Amino acid sequence: MQTTAPIQAAPQDATPSHPDADPRLWWEVQQFLHYEADVLDSRDFDTWLTLLDESIVYRMPLARNVRRDAMAAEYTGPGEAAWFDEGIETLRQRVAQINTGIHWAEEPASRISHLVTNVRITRVDGDAAGVQQVAVRSRFLVYQNRLQGEVSLFVGKRNDVLRRDGASWKILSREILLDQNVLLSKALTTFF
Repeated sequence: MQTTAPIQAAPQDATPSHPDADPRLWWEVQQFLHYEADVLDSRDFDTWLTLLDESIVYRMPLARNVRRDAMAAEYTGPGEAAWFDEGIETLRQRVAQINTGIHWAEEPASRISHLVTNVRITRVDGDAAGVQQVAVRSRFLVYQNRLQGEVSLFVGKRNDVLRRDGASWKILSREILLDQNVLLSKALTTFF
């Protein structure tokens, strides 16, 4: 059971980025997210695990069809049902299962492309020890093709919190908000 605070969605505003996020920081964060996408697309899941903080909260809530006056309840909250609500141990187990070569939904392996765009830094935090943390909002499109004709598209938004770890970043939390409330894919085996 995760004990970290729930991830809050970034506000829907017209501000292009947080005022403390200079273009170099934005570029660095964007390059990190693009590198992560390349690692996932090349099926190097062991390297992907090294990009995750040991206390990661990795969550994909369910989307609901709600009235406009109830938009705050569009996605399930912490403690409610979710497609994923995992920490580092569960993610390691999923990677280990895929790496066995006998994972029924990933043998033969899917061809996957992650597209990450609209990267915005919404918060910049630092402490006296120089540890830097940023909240990042982005959009994604994940294309998955398996066998001859199985195609899945996943489109949505991500709310990430990244923590600087030396010269690079670690993903401290990730909230994945799919823009669909019915999963059309036969299986949910990809990482976002």
